[in-house]
Amino acid sequence: MNSKWNGLLAAALLALAASADADTPTIAAGSTLQQIEAAGVLHCGVVVAREDWNKVDLHGDLSSLHAEICKAVGIAVLGTRAKIDIHTYNSEAEAEEGLSQSRVELVVGVTPSVSAAAKWKLAFGPPVFYDGLGILVQPELPAMHVKDLVGRKLCVIDGTDNDRVLEARANAGVLKMRVSTWQEEGEMDDAMATHWCDAVGAYVTRLAPLRQQYRQLANARILPELLTLSPVVPAYRRDDAQWGLLVDWTIHALVQAEASGVTRANVVAQKTSEDPVVQRLLGVDWGTSQALGLPNKDWAATVISAVGNYGEIYQRTVGASLGLPRGVNALWLDGGLMHALPIQ
Repeated sequence: MNSKWNGLLAAALLALAASADADTPTIAAGSTLQQIEAAGVLHCGVVVAREDWNKVDLHGDLSSLHAEICKAVGIAVLGTRAKIDIHTYNSEAEAEEGLSQSRVELVVGVTPSVSAAAKWKLAFGPPVFYDGLGILVQPELPAMHVKDLVGRKLCVIDGTDNDRVLEARANAGVLKMRVSTWQEEGEMDDAMATHWCDAVGAYVTRLAPLRQQYRQLANARILPELLTLSPVVPAYRRDDAQWGLLVDWTIHALVQAEASGVTRANVVAQKTSEDPVVQRLLGVDWGTSQALGLPNKDWAATVISAVGNYGEIYQRTVGASLGLPRGVNALWLDGGLMHALPIQ
């Protein structure tokens, strides 16, 4: 009897262990990195803003910036001969779904949210761009700040978060302007171009193309105040902590390079710098590369040589295509929000 009972107990314990193994994530720390190294290619998703944009994804097209971040991460892993396979998605939800189903290892260009993290089992990295609700005013208006728009007609797309923010603040008396809602972006843009609207409220990455689209608005001003702040970040599956660290610290390295004056042109010369921050950034010691699972201690120098620092990337992407000044995307040293965690 005891022998039979012991046999049953052993079988039950084996079944329980097998069940526990089945419930345990099969992707171990570091496996994403190993898979990319084995394949020799990084599959990276970027969100491309469409003209008929929906009322959830409010950002303009930042895909050129996001593709450069993909390239930086790929080079950190695979070196200068890295192959980067860019997948374009028409919405953030599509990109997050593609990431959760392992069609890509990384997505750049989503808005972090707890609901997306829970639904798709994702984690988010540091901001690569700060967007937000801004106001574009007619060129002939003397308004230089939001407070100068008293009694003016402010147009916004109906049913968006921007609409709700502006309506709430107008009703509370914080914004002393008249809010006019529209169903279609094209119709609202035409209304701004024909002076039916005194101003338009939207994310600044939407306002910049509007200003470029109409000759009448070439001298229109985006007011300096942001009424909301919406960071744009990379996302990755949260079952691989090491891969997340590698993505995060690649971005930190780009920002630190700008803060330290390390550029695409001078990165080789900077390797002789006596500044300990620069020394750690460019691989004087093996600490960071070992922590990230990278074989080359000068991985960050290789990345900077290929794509430049964050400021250089910004200028040839967002700066060139949208004509947006750095603003909140300037370094913290210059009054902006961009800062790096220590490369050590």
